Amino acid sequence: MKKIIITDVKLFQIDRRIITHFDFLLPILVTPIIIFSYYLISEANQALAAKQLIYFAVGFFAFLFFFLLPIRKLEWLIPAFYWIGIVLLASVFVFGVQKLGAQRWIEIPFVHFTIQPSEFFKPLFLLMICYLVKQNPPPPTGYGLKMFATISIHILIPFALILIEPDLGTALVLLIIGYGVLFLVGVDKKIWLVIALVVPITAIMSYNYILHDYQKKRIETFLDSTENCENCHQVRQSIIAIGSGGLTGKNKDEATQTKLKFLPISTSDFIFAYAVERQGFFGGLALLLAYALLILHLMTIFARHKKDYFTQIMAAGMALLLFVYTGVNIAMTVGFAPVVGIPLPFFSYGGSSFITFMIFFGIFENLMAFRFDPMHKSIKYSANRTK
Repeated sequence: MKKIIITDVKLFQIDRRIITHFDFLLPILVTPIIIFSYYLISEANQALAAKQLIYFAVGFFAFLFFFLLPIRKLEWLIPAFYWIGIVLLASVFVFGVQKLGAQRWIEIPFVHFTIQPSEFFKPLFLLMICYLVKQNPPPPTGYGLKMFATISIHILIPFALILIEPDLGTALVLLIIGYGVLFLVGVDKKIWLVIALVVPITAIMSYNYILHDYQKKRIETFLDSTENCENCHQVRQSIIAIGSGGLTGKNKDEATQTKLKFLPISTSDFIFAYAVERQGFFGGLALLLAYALLILHLMTIFARHKKDYFTQIMAAGMALLLFVYTGVNIAMTVGFAPVVGIPLPFFSYGGSSFITFMIFFGIFENLMAFRFDPMHKSIKYSANRTK
């Protein structure tokens, strides 16, 4: 009887330890963004708001699944899942469904539901980098050419496959995240110097020989500052919406850019312009501050967990992902970047991006809460007490 009581007490202590190490600041920072997003979407379109609730529910269950998954115990399976993801990325060229000139989706038989492998590959991509770094930690001077090349192969293969679909935006995001994490982890300075010399030449060649006509047109539209630009309507209407919001925003009935449908895609790609039209400069500033605090918090965790490569790289990768998505989306709405299909994290209408970020957060919270593997310790403790 004594043995059972001791084990139960230990299990209770383990539960408390999981709660202690859970990062509560993360949901505290994210929840206001989600609530603000739902408020705007429901105001613009009740049907979309109902669908968004479904995406919220799916995202929540995805978070729970990955939070409870024993990731550290199953880390040896990461390479296998990474290559399965690569196979899925390649399979879109054989079994893929074409939409708007791009072949990025796979249709699930019988239910006619499509999935985009490149979107759900992102967590696998970052986990694979975590795995590679943990297996071969960087020396004090940073990675040399051999290890840099090994990790680069795992970055460039999915980059190339996604680029061919074509999905330039997602491909570039993976490239930036992959090499951004490597920069933070540490690579020999000579390698970065060579890359700095090669990148401009590669960019010019890519524009001439790799980019599709519609991708070139987006860049040309971005650079075209003349009044006669035929393809600048979206950005112009977005800038008008942002400017008309003033300091404190407009009432729902007075937000003419959104209400009269002048602002295109107001609940997804250009939702930031919609938010500023309704809530003004202060509302937009508050939203930017929420993202800034979230990114700063993740980078603080990266700096504090030097010996835990999984937690460190996941935190840095998520921070970079949030920074790139937020920066590109907002720059796009104010005319500082070409119009690309990159949503505002946790804010734009849609399911793929939201669910993917919830998977990221589930993995991250798992790595934080279970980083001392208390379940394993409890089994070992009970066995010792029984003996």
